[in-house]
Amino acid sequence: MQHLDPDRLVLLALSEETESPLDFDHLAECAVCRHELYALRTVADLGTESQDLRDLPPPPERIWQSIEVGIGQAPVPAVPERRSRPRPRWLLPVLAAAAAAVLAVAGTVVVDRLAHRAPPERVTARATLSPLPSVPAAAGGSVRVLAAGEMRVDVRNLPLTTGFHEVWLIDPDDLTKMVAVGNLSDKPDVVLTVPPGIDLNRYRLVDISDEPHDGDAAHSGRSLLRGTLTY
Repeated sequence: MQHLDPDRLVLLALSEETESPLDFDHLAECAVCRHELYALRTVADLGTESQDLRDLPPPPERIWQSIEVGIGQAPVPAVPERRSRPRPRWLLPVLAAAAAAVLAVAGTVVVDRLAHRAPPERVTARATLSPLPSVPAAAGGSVRVLAAGEMRVDVRNLPLTTGFHEVWLIDPDDLTKMVAVGNLSDKPDVVLTVPPGIDLNRYRLVDISDEPHDGDAAHSGRSLLRGTLTY
């Protein structure tokens, strides 16, 4: 079967020319030309999508080294009837160069995102929250004290309340000594600020209580979850 001219395929892939009825009929029957046109259009589309990324900083040298190794080792995919018409010599360098450009842009985006990613949270203490005997066993949660002076509280399956759920820090050696940290409102997780001057080595018992909207700032006495901070 007579194949389409390689230059003709490039023009069709770049939409520089439109398919004639003869082109359409030929591509419908020729798997080789159809595959090459698809490959060329894919490269063209990738090039178009990467235009907005041209102002990104250049990728590190290791990105280019990886691209060169990958191109040198990557096998050329086989296509039915490929042996009847060798791929034009000019096509492989074009595809390789386009692939290198796309990979370089992708590598630069990854490096840029990693460079601007927020550093991981540094946890200084943890607690596992367990339900008290009067609370369903499915309830529970966890607490992480962060180096920035914050507490990340995550809870699950708390009993419904007509009031709100409050987070407390309590001295386990004297349960009358406690300080309110904040409430969970309608969220199962929240980040709260540890009150200034609180010694977490002393106030190491974390308590989640069910509080009514009665204007009383004291603990209601209805504790749901408790856990001890460990370092």
